[in-house]
Amino acid sequence: MKAVIVGCGRVGAGLADALDRAGWQVLIIDRVTAAFDRLPSAFRGTALRGDGTDEDTLRRAGAAGADLFLALTEGDNRNIMAAQLAQEALGAARVVAKINDPVRAEAYAHLGIATLCRTNLMETAVLTFLGQAASGAPGIYVPERGQADATAGVPSRQTGVPGGVARSSLGA
Repeated sequence: MKAVIVGCGRVGAGLADALDRAGWQVLIIDRVTAAFDRLPSAFRGTALRGDGTDEDTLRRAGAAGADLFLALTEGDNRNIMAAQLAQEALGAARVVAKINDPVRAEAYAHLGIATLCRTNLMETAVLTFLGQAASGAPGIYVPERGQADATAGVPSRQTGVPGGVARSSLGA
């Protein structure tokens, strides 16, 4: 299994390490060389300094046809650009973009890209810790298979699981 991770922050480095230890072929890309210091010395994958939103860079690195593509930089715009590129031009099987803005996270899911909403996940975690009822906003929005631009604006179905997963509905 081949995984491509754009962004070698704490989350990206942690997932790269976990997938590497699980036997995945891992390629992690970051614009800052020092970011790779977060990877353990036993990391067997490939760490590449480059722009994860550049199609040529990704193709030369062997990202085409990845089983998993994770866009985990600190920028919502960079993440959605990388995810769209992976999905539309590189043929990645599963693509997830980390998006901080909950409104954008849901909107991008309507456009067919799975999004991880860090804001919703953190809100749910804190409220749960405090013993308070969480909003029920999902931490991950997953579009249904075949969902395309035509479904933009259709409300997502909430799962009722705080911080859980919502699948965007195709609506009427």
